[in-house]
Amino acid sequence: MKGQDTTYDRTYDTAYDTAYETPYDTTYDTRYEAVRSRDGRFDGAFFFAVRTTGIYCRPSCPAVTPKRHNVRFFTTAAAAQGSGFRACRRCRPDAVPGSADWNARADVVGRAMRLIGDGVVDREGVAGLAVRLGYSARQVQRQLTAEVGAGPVALARAQRAHTARTLLQTTGLPVTEIAFASGFTSVRQFNDTIRAVYAATPTELRTAARSSRRTGTPAVGTPSAATPAAGIALRLAHRGPYRAGPVFDLLEREAVAGVEEVGGPAGGRTYRRTLRLPHGTGIVAVDERPGGTGRAGALHPGGWLDARLHLTDPRDLTTAVQRLRRLFDLDADPYAVDERLGADPRLAPLVAARPGLRAPGAADPEEYAVRALVGRTASERLVRAHGKALDTPCGTLTHLFPEPAALTEAVGPLAVALADGRVRLDPGADRDDAEAALLAVPGLDARTVAAIRARALGDPDVAPPGADVPDTWRPWRTYALHHLRAAEETP
Repeated sequence: MKGQDTTYDRTYDTAYDTAYETPYDTTYDTRYEAVRSRDGRFDGAFFFAVRTTGIYCRPSCPAVTPKRHNVRFFTTAAAAQGSGFRACRRCRPDAVPGSADWNARADVVGRAMRLIGDGVVDREGVAGLAVRLGYSARQVQRQLTAEVGAGPVALARAQRAHTARTLLQTTGLPVTEIAFASGFTSVRQFNDTIRAVYAATPTELRTAARSSRRTGTPAVGTPSAATPAAGIALRLAHRGPYRAGPVFDLLEREAVAGVEEVGGPAGGRTYRRTLRLPHGTGIVAVDERPGGTGRAGALHPGGWLDARLHLTDPRDLTTAVQRLRRLFDLDADPYAVDERLGADPRLAPLVAARPGLRAPGAADPEEYAVRALVGRTASERLVRAHGKALDTPCGTLTHLFPEPAALTEAVGPLAVALADGRVRLDPGADRDDAEAALLAVPGLDARTVAAIRARALGDPDVAPPGADVPDTWRPWRTYALHHLRAAEETP
C-alpha cells in the first residue's frame, strides 16, 4: 500500500468536510465515543478509518482506540474503500450486518441500496438499476454519492469483494471461477480489487482461512469453519439480541411442503427451502440459534445464524444471502425498535419479555404474494401441479415454487399482474406504488395487501385495516403487531 498516505490526505482536504462530518460537530463526538467504547450497536451504521494505518473498521473493533484526530467516518464500507482504506483483518468490517436504514427507507437511496444488495448492478449494470428506480443513471449516481459517499459501481465493487472473500474461504473453487462468480469482469480486476480491499492476494486470503480453521473459530459474520462438502457455510450476522424462536415458529406454521421444511426440536430447529435464483437454483438451510449469540466483551453484543447454501451457480451467492437476510430480518436495528416501542405503556412489558423480536420478510416476494392470497393448503397443491421438480430431491424438498407466469390460469389476476410487471415486488419497488397496484387486483382485500407489504416488501411500518395500532408506534408498527401476536400466542 505504498504511497497511499497522500491519497488519504487529499481525500480529507478536498472532500471530507463537505461529504461527511467535520471533526468538531456533535455527530463526530458521538461516533468517536461509540468507537472508544466499542459499541456494537453501531456496527454497520457507520465505519471509521484511521489515516495513519490506512485501515477501516467497524465501531466495535477490539483494537486499540486510535487518536481522535486520526479518525475519519464513513457511511458505507464502499466509501471507505473508495478513499483508499483497506478492511481490518481483525474485525472484518465488510461482514457486519447492513444498515437498518436501507431496509426501512422508502426513498430512492434506500431502494437503490436494496437493489444493489440483491446484485442488480452486477446483472444489469448501472443503467438497469436506474431503469428499475425510474431515474437517470446520473441522478442515481449523484444521490448515492451525496448520501452514502459512494456510487453504485463502488458499492457493487465492495459487495463483489466480500462475495469473493467468502468463496475463497469456504469453497474449493478455482480462483479464476471465483473471480467471475463474484461478478468481476476479468481476473485482473478481481486480483486488483482483492489486494486493494484486503491488502492480500486471493491465494493469501484462502491460506489464512485454512490456518484459522486449524487454530480457532472465525469472527462473527464471517464464513464458518464448516467443510466445503457441506455447501457454502456462512454465519449470517445480526446486531443486538435476536429472538429466534418466534421466527422459526412462524416459518414452521407456514411451511409449504415440497418447497420448505422445518425440522428438529424447539430451540434447535433447522429451516430449509428451495430457491429460484437469477442464474440457477439453490437449497438453503438456516439453524435456529437461541440465546447466547453475543460476542464476549462487546458492549452491545450481536450474533449470527448459521447457514448452508447449495447453489447450482455460485454467482447467485450474493442474491441468496440477501434473500435470507430479508426473510430472517437480520439487518434490523433492535435497539431503535425496542426503545421506541418500549416507551409505550401497553407495549413496554411485551418488549421487555421479548427483546430483539424480529419481523420476518420473504425469501421470494412474488411467491409470498401468491401464498398470502391462496393460503398454505392451496399453495401446496400449486407446487405439486405447477412447480418445477428438482433434478435431485433433497429430503422432503422436491420442487421450486411455481413462477407467476405458470399460475395465470390457476391463480388468476394476481399471477397475471405479477407476470406482466403491473405489480412489482422486487427489493427496489416503490412500496406505495406496489400497494396501489395490489389493491387494483381483483380478489385482493386490504388486509391481504397489508400482509404482502409487510412481508414481501419488508415495510417495518404497516398497520392492517382495523388494527388497534396508534401512530405513536411509528415507524415500527409492523414490529408492534408482532409483539401483540406473540403475547396472544403465549400460554
